[in-house]
Amino acid sequence: MNLTHHFLIAMPGLEDETFSRSVVYLCEHSARGALGLVINKPSDINLKNLFDKVDLPLRRADLSESPVLQGGPVQTERGFVLHEAVVATPPDEGESIYASTMTIPGGLEMTTSKDVLEALSTGAGPKKVLVSLGYAAWGEGQLESELAENSWLTVEADTAVIFDTPIAERYDRALLLLGLQSWMLSPEAGHA
Repeated sequence: MNLTHHFLIAMPGLEDETFSRSVVYLCEHSARGALGLVINKPSDINLKNLFDKVDLPLRRADLSESPVLQGGPVQTERGFVLHEAVVATPPDEGESIYASTMTIPGGLEMTTSKDVLEALSTGAGPKKVLVSLGYAAWGEGQLESELAENSWLTVEADTAVIFDTPIAERYDRALLLLGLQSWMLSPEAGHA
Protein backbone atom coordinates (compact mmCIF):
# COMPACT_ATOMS: atom_id res chain seq x y z
CA MET A 1 0.00 0.00 0.00
CA ASN A 2 1.35 3.40 -1.01
CA LEU A 3 -0.66 6.41 0.13
CA THR A 4 1.67 9.07 -1.28
CA HIS A 5 -0.48 11.96 -2.68
CA HIS A 6 -3.44 10.92 -0.52
CA PHE A 7 -5.29 12.65 2.27
CA LEU A 8 -5.57 11.16 5.72
CA ILE A 9 -8.84 12.38 7.22
CA ALA A 10 -9.09 12.07 11.00
CA MET A 11 -12.02 10.04 12.26
CA PRO A 12 -14.11 11.67 15.04
CA GLY A 13 -12.66 9.27 17.64
CA LEU A 14 -9.15 10.66 17.06
CA GLU A 15 -8.98 13.12 19.92
CA ASP A 16 -5.26 13.99 19.88
CA GLU A 17 -5.13 17.81 19.84
CA THR A 18 -2.78 17.91 16.84
CA PHE A 19 -4.83 15.55 14.71
CA SER A 20 -8.45 16.03 15.82
CA ARG A 21 -10.50 16.92 12.69
CA SER A 22 -7.30 17.16 10.68
CA VAL A 23 -6.58 16.52 7.04
CA VAL A 24 -3.01 15.39 6.38
CA TYR A 25 -1.53 15.48 2.89
CA LEU A 26 0.89 12.55 2.57
CA CYS A 27 4.05 13.65 0.76
CA GLU A 28 5.70 10.26 1.12
CA HIS A 29 4.61 6.77 2.16
CA SER A 30 6.81 3.70 1.93
CA ALA A 31 7.72 0.60 3.90
CA ARG A 32 9.98 2.84 6.04
CA GLY A 33 7.10 5.06 7.17
CA ALA A 34 5.19 8.16 6.13
CA LEU A 35 5.61 11.93 6.09
CA GLY A 36 2.83 14.46 5.65
CA LEU A 37 1.62 17.98 6.30
CA VAL A 38 -1.57 18.91 8.15
CA ILE A 39 -3.36 21.24 5.71
CA ASN A 40 -6.19 22.58 7.86
CA LYS A 41 -4.70 23.84 11.15
CA PRO A 42 -3.67 27.51 10.93
CA SER A 43 -1.06 28.93 13.28
CA ASP A 44 -1.26 32.42 14.72
CA ILE A 45 1.09 33.94 12.13
CA ASN A 46 0.61 34.78 8.46
CA LEU A 47 3.13 34.67 5.62
CA LYS A 48 3.97 38.37 5.95
CA ASN A 49 4.93 37.78 9.61
CA LEU A 50 7.00 34.74 8.66
CA PHE A 51 8.86 36.61 5.93
CA ASP A 52 9.56 39.46 8.38
CA LYS A 53 11.05 36.90 10.81
CA VAL A 54 13.43 35.55 8.16
CA ASP A 55 14.36 39.08 6.99
CA LEU A 56 12.82 38.80 3.54
CA PRO A 57 10.32 41.13 1.91
CA LEU A 58 7.16 39.49 0.57
CA ARG A 59 6.30 40.96 -2.80
CA ARG A 60 3.30 38.70 -3.34
CA ALA A 61 0.22 40.59 -2.11
CA ASP A 62 -1.88 37.49 -2.86
CA LEU A 63 0.02 35.60 -0.14
CA SER A 64 0.59 38.23 2.58
CA GLU A 65 -2.43 37.37 4.71
CA SER A 66 -2.28 33.60 4.10
CA PRO A 67 -1.84 31.79 7.40
CA VAL A 68 1.18 29.64 8.08
CA LEU A 69 -0.15 26.21 8.99
CA GLN A 70 0.74 23.90 11.86
CA GLY A 71 2.01 21.08 9.66
CA GLY A 72 2.49 18.58 12.46
CA PRO A 73 4.26 17.96 15.75
CA VAL A 74 7.74 17.20 14.35
CA GLN A 75 10.34 19.99 13.82
CA THR A 76 7.81 22.75 14.52
CA GLU A 77 10.50 25.42 14.18
CA ARG A 78 11.24 24.40 10.58
CA GLY A 79 9.36 25.57 7.49
CA PHE A 80 7.91 23.31 4.81
CA VAL A 81 6.55 24.68 1.54
CA LEU A 82 4.09 22.55 -0.42
CA HIS A 83 3.75 23.92 -3.93
CA GLU A 84 3.00 23.12 -7.51
CA ALA A 85 5.92 21.54 -9.34
CA VAL A 86 8.34 24.06 -10.82
CA VAL A 87 10.71 22.50 -13.34
CA ALA A 88 13.92 24.11 -14.54
CA THR A 89 14.06 25.31 -18.12
CA PRO A 90 15.49 23.59 -19.94
CA PRO A 91 14.33 20.64 -17.86
CA ASP A 92 17.16 18.86 -16.09
CA GLU A 93 15.76 15.36 -15.83
CA GLY A 94 12.59 16.75 -14.24
CA GLU A 95 14.43 18.14 -11.21
CA SER A 96 12.98 21.05 -9.29
CA ILE A 97 14.64 24.44 -9.49
CA TYR A 98 14.70 24.55 -5.67
CA ALA A 99 17.19 22.78 -3.41
CA SER A 100 15.97 20.27 -0.81
CA THR A 101 12.83 19.42 -2.72
CA MET A 102 10.82 16.23 -2.64
CA THR A 103 8.92 15.58 -5.86
CA ILE A 104 5.51 14.09 -5.18
CA PRO A 105 3.48 12.19 -7.78
CA GLY A 106 0.46 14.32 -8.61
CA GLY A 107 2.35 17.44 -9.71
CA LEU A 108 3.39 18.78 -6.30
CA GLU A 109 6.68 19.37 -4.54
CA MET A 110 7.61 19.91 -0.91
CA THR A 111 10.59 22.19 -0.38
CA THR A 112 12.48 22.85 2.85
CA SER A 113 15.19 25.19 1.55
CA LYS A 114 15.07 28.98 1.87
CA ASP A 115 15.46 29.49 -1.90
CA VAL A 116 11.72 28.97 -2.49
CA LEU A 117 11.02 31.74 0.07
CA GLU A 118 13.59 33.95 -1.65
CA ALA A 119 11.83 33.40 -4.98
CA LEU A 120 8.48 34.33 -3.40
CA SER A 121 10.06 37.41 -1.82
CA THR A 122 10.90 38.76 -5.28
CA GLY A 123 7.33 38.31 -6.48
CA ALA A 124 8.17 35.12 -8.36
CA GLY A 125 8.11 31.51 -7.18
CA PRO A 126 5.32 28.97 -7.50
CA LYS A 127 1.81 30.38 -7.91
CA LYS A 128 0.14 28.00 -5.48
CA VAL A 129 1.84 27.48 -2.12
CA LEU A 130 1.04 26.22 1.34
CA VAL A 131 3.57 27.00 4.07
CA SER A 132 3.68 25.08 7.32
CA LEU A 133 5.83 24.88 10.39
CA GLY A 134 6.46 21.26 11.32
CA TYR A 135 5.32 18.02 9.78
CA ALA A 136 3.67 14.74 10.72
CA ALA A 137 5.61 11.48 10.59
CA TRP A 138 4.94 7.80 11.17
CA GLY A 139 7.57 5.11 11.61
CA GLU A 140 7.62 1.75 9.88
CA GLY A 141 4.17 0.13 10.19
CA GLN A 142 2.81 2.87 12.47
CA LEU A 143 0.42 4.44 9.96
CA GLU A 144 -0.80 1.04 8.82
CA SER A 145 -1.56 0.22 12.46
CA GLU A 146 -3.51 3.47 12.89
CA LEU A 147 -5.45 2.72 9.70
CA ALA A 148 -6.32 -0.74 11.03
CA GLU A 149 -7.61 0.92 14.22
CA ASN A 150 -9.94 3.10 12.10
CA SER A 151 -8.22 6.33 13.15
CA TRP A 152 -8.08 7.64 9.58
CA LEU A 153 -9.99 7.60 6.32
CA THR A 154 -7.92 7.81 3.15
CA VAL A 155 -8.68 9.25 -0.26
CA GLU A 156 -6.58 10.35 -3.22
CA ALA A 157 -5.65 14.00 -2.77
CA ASP A 158 -7.28 16.78 -4.74
CA THR A 159 -5.02 19.84 -5.05
CA ALA A 160 -8.11 22.09 -5.12
CA VAL A 161 -8.70 21.15 -1.47
CA ILE A 162 -5.13 22.17 -0.62
CA PHE A 163 -4.86 25.42 -2.55
CA ASP A 164 -8.36 26.63 -3.46
CA THR A 165 -10.51 25.69 -0.46
CA PRO A 166 -10.74 27.93 2.62
CA ILE A 167 -8.93 26.31 5.55
CA ALA A 168 -12.08 25.98 7.68
CA GLU A 169 -13.77 23.97 4.89
CA ARG A 170 -10.93 21.55 4.06
CA TYR A 171 -12.02 18.78 6.45
CA ASP A 172 -15.57 18.68 5.07
CA ARG A 173 -14.36 19.05 1.47
CA ALA A 174 -11.94 16.12 1.90
CA LEU A 175 -14.78 14.00 3.31
CA LEU A 176 -16.90 14.89 0.27
CA LEU A 177 -14.26 13.25 -1.93
CA LEU A 178 -15.48 10.01 -0.31
CA GLY A 179 -19.15 11.00 -0.60
CA LEU A 180 -19.32 11.52 3.17
CA GLN A 181 -20.34 14.31 5.51
CA SER A 182 -19.05 14.65 9.07
CA TRP A 183 -22.46 13.89 10.63
CA MET A 184 -22.29 10.44 9.01
CA LEU A 185 -19.20 9.44 11.02
CA SER A 186 -19.42 7.82 14.41
CA PRO A 187 -16.83 8.65 17.05
CA GLU A 188 -16.81 4.97 18.02
CA ALA A 189 -14.31 2.84 16.11
CA GLY A 190 -15.24 -0.69 15.26
CA HIS A 191 -14.56 -3.62 12.98
CA ALA A 192 -17.10 -5.45 10.88
